[in-house]
Amino acid sequence: MPLALLALAIGAFGIGTTEFVIMGLLPEVAGDFGVSIPTAGLLVTGYALGVVIGAPLMTVLGTKVPRKRMLMVLMGLFIVGNLLSAVAPAFAVMLIGRVVASLAHGAFFGIGSVVAAELVAPDKKAGAIAMMFTGLTVANVVGVPLGTLIGQNVGWRVTFGIVAALGVVGLAGIARLVPDLPKPEGVHLRHELAAFKNAQVLLAMAMTVLGFGGVFAAITYIAPMMTHIAGFADGSVTWLLVLFGLGMVGGNLIGGRFADRALMPMLYVSLGALAVALALFTLTAHNKIAAAVTIALIGALGFATVPPLQKRVLDQAHGAPTLASAVNIGAFNLGNALSAWLGGMVIAAGFGYTAPNWVGAVLAAAALVLAVFSAALERRHATRGTASAPAAPTARRTPVHH
Repeated sequence: MPLALLALAIGAFGIGTTEFVIMGLLPEVAGDFGVSIPTAGLLVTGYALGVVIGAPLMTVLGTKVPRKRMLMVLMGLFIVGNLLSAVAPAFAVMLIGRVVASLAHGAFFGIGSVVAAELVAPDKKAGAIAMMFTGLTVANVVGVPLGTLIGQNVGWRVTFGIVAALGVVGLAGIARLVPDLPKPEGVHLRHELAAFKNAQVLLAMAMTVLGFGGVFAAITYIAPMMTHIAGFADGSVTWLLVLFGLGMVGGNLIGGRFADRALMPMLYVSLGALAVALALFTLTAHNKIAAAVTIALIGALGFATVPPLQKRVLDQAHGAPTLASAVNIGAFNLGNALSAWLGGMVIAAGFGYTAPNWVGAVLAAAALVLAVFSAALERRHATRGTASAPAAPTARRTPVHH
């Protein structure tokens, strides 16, 4: 594997860290700016909405310049956004910084995947892409807990300063190690957008929004939930996030293994089990051991849905894999934004810190309903297609003349 993949993995590590670390630092940020926990949750919502907007926008803009240069531009945005968050004098300024950083998220993974695949032989493309995404996975096991620990003991501004420094390392690595690749051919936007007229594409993305949104409804408010309800000390949030990250790694591997074998059954099982786990979290959140186990389980079940959901979108979006991939990354983050906002609303309404778990359970159950409906619609379409297929013409007997 070429060293250029290491530079891409470092960038992915930084992006994954900045996306998730805020959840472990919400109490510190809220206290520093004098805002409520639900208001601080807008930092999660704002980042997610930035990904929703930035993923397709930056991907399309990226077709106009060489891929290496576009990756460097994206890392530049990432650095500026995190530096702005680190020095923000007011909450609104930090929110702007989060949005600026988020614009790089979706396009970096979309364009980075293409670059990673082009750097290796055809039979190693999947491994190259997986190596780049390893940075995102490791971020949730190492970067997020470590960033949370630093933020709680030294200051959350230091955490975002370190993340910005990681962006500088990633930018330097891309500039030094990634070769100059030819500018991609122009994208026929009308043709790519036509894929979104397919009802199955929209249903798949709706499943992504609701399914993964269920995870974020609970995890966004994990710090106040675990400290106020379960009775954990502030420092314990770090290793709880490690458990969540380890669950993510395991779930992602399981989802990837079974997505190719039985995609829809895998979705049924993972979404159904996720809805149950989130509902139970309202009870297990009152016990330290049960809460820790449930957090790992939510990470595993939540990320077990990612490979089949991503593959479902790509399978249905014929002729528009690049834009569909970027938009689906935006769909994951739209779910994050929706669930973080809804979770903050139920807390603000006085239902308590465990109430977002019910929000997540409802969202995951709704995704399961959509999955069943999508499969039924697909079967009906296939049945109609078979029934309307013209019968094979009967061979005409040609008279034989003697």
